[in-house]
Amino acid sequence: MKTLISHFAILVMAFGLFTQCSTETRTAEQITFDSLMQVKVAEFAVVKLTTDLSALSVNEKKMIPMLIEAAQIMDNLFWQQAFAENKVAFLDSLTNADAKKFAMINYGPWERLNGNKPFLPDYGDKPAGANFYPEDMTKEEFEMMDNRDKTSQYTLIWRNEDGSLRAVWYHEAFQEQVEKAATLLKSAAELAEDEGLKKYLELRAEALVTDSYYDSDIAWMEMKTNTIDIVIGPIENYEDKLYGYKTAYECAVLVKDKEWSQKLEKFAAYLPILQEQLPVDAKYKKEKPGTDSDLNAYDIIYSAGDMNGGSKTIAINLPNDELVQMQKGSRRLQLKNAMRAKFDNILVPIAGVLIDSTQRENIKFDAFFSNVMFHEVAHGLGIKQTITGKGNIREALKEKYSAFEEAKADVLGLFMAVKLIEMGEVTGITPEDCFVTYMAGMFRSVRFGAASAHGKANMMCFNFFSEKGAFERSENGTYMVNFEKIRKAMNEWAEMVLTFEGDGDYDGASAFLEQNGVIGSELQSELDLLKSKHIPVDIVYDQGVRVLGLSK
Repeated sequence: MKTLISHFAILVMAFGLFTQCSTETRTAEQITFDSLMQVKVAEFAVVKLTTDLSALSVNEKKMIPMLIEAAQIMDNLFWQQAFAENKVAFLDSLTNADAKKFAMINYGPWERLNGNKPFLPDYGDKPAGANFYPEDMTKEEFEMMDNRDKTSQYTLIWRNEDGSLRAVWYHEAFQEQVEKAATLLKSAAELAEDEGLKKYLELRAEALVTDSYYDSDIAWMEMKTNTIDIVIGPIENYEDKLYGYKTAYECAVLVKDKEWSQKLEKFAAYLPILQEQLPVDAKYKKEKPGTDSDLNAYDIIYSAGDMNGGSKTIAINLPNDELVQMQKGSRRLQLKNAMRAKFDNILVPIAGVLIDSTQRENIKFDAFFSNVMFHEVAHGLGIKQTITGKGNIREALKEKYSAFEEAKADVLGLFMAVKLIEMGEVTGITPEDCFVTYMAGMFRSVRFGAASAHGKANMMCFNFFSEKGAFERSENGTYMVNFEKIRKAMNEWAEMVLTFEGDGDYDGASAFLEQNGVIGSELQSELDLLKSKHIPVDIVYDQGVRVLGLSK
């Protein structure tokens, strides 16, 4: 009996030690996780989204809370498109406050600015098709699907009980939410004093419940005198990394800066001239870009959905519909307050670490603004239809389209800025300012990681320019622009991207992206240095009616 008691005592002691060790291990792991989440959240600088509302009328101020509420609906819809689990249940399951904040920044458990790697232990790789398609669906299965709506940018692919696939229109899948958003837009339209804005809001409300956006896109292009603006609906296809077919819900509520906008009005007229000067064979620039395009500067006062996930949007170029672009051109909206926040909080500190001291004086906000602005304008350059009979470029390049379209806009935006400075149409900055600010901007953008189309585009651009000697690394670890070589590299890179697009060369584009859309070891060491200096990767918004001092 004594022996049995002794054995029992030993077992109890052993179990106690095991439990203590396990608890200590879990505690250490938890501390590590908590610290990591704290660091991750700190990588985003908090910026209040405000603007001067004093010039707005009483009705315009009443509209804003309605538009913000509609934006919040778009935000919830994007959650459903990006992540299969219930948003509320998922967030409630996160007991760590920083983990919850980081999940909200990323709209799920995958880190958007780090190759969509999971940051929560219970999750694997993010599905390439997000929640637009069944996670277990194969490409072969999709290709065999006999449904003409399957490639629509406004349908989800769902699995039937018998295992077959069907296409479901967004307005049917999200009926209750889009009808509520449409009602809010109609209520705002009743308050709108600008006839163009009133018409757009009414047509956009109809579009949300029908998934027919053409008329509202035309109305959006035709309104010119509005102060309040809103971009709302399923628009960009970045979230669908399986095919690039499906668009994601987003919303931006905006207030026009009329003084800055007036300065920008003239630049759209130069598109046909600049199209002719593109450094590529004539067959790749045979289309005539629309000249009804306009440039305006705005302050963004609410950001939601796709444009709010991970990296924050600082400029908008819409609509994406090629038919509307051919008829009306497009509108380029420069989000001045968001741009200034990124310049001050991110780009200037990066320049202080990585740009050679002799060229830091070339880092200027107006150069940053011009590079970003002309990036958006440059989406309208080149051609929309392939010259090889493969249809439009978006369809021909499939999921590779976004990365190459962003690369095109990057290099042609720089091309435009330099040309217009040399023509005397842009003043106050030099080509050298644009080149150096462009290089510093690449260090900012490549930190978006491999999961982002903008990040991939910037990696390809950075690697191309570095290979051509346009960017030179000094012994002290800082970078300089070789002003002679960068002009030649700019033209060669523009020609290559325009050729990939014009030929609809999916295989060639895929191979080039795989080889060059990556961060090399040397560049990674620079990014690690920026991280060690605690320079923010991006910004996160403190936004809403409370921040604006408004009430519903």
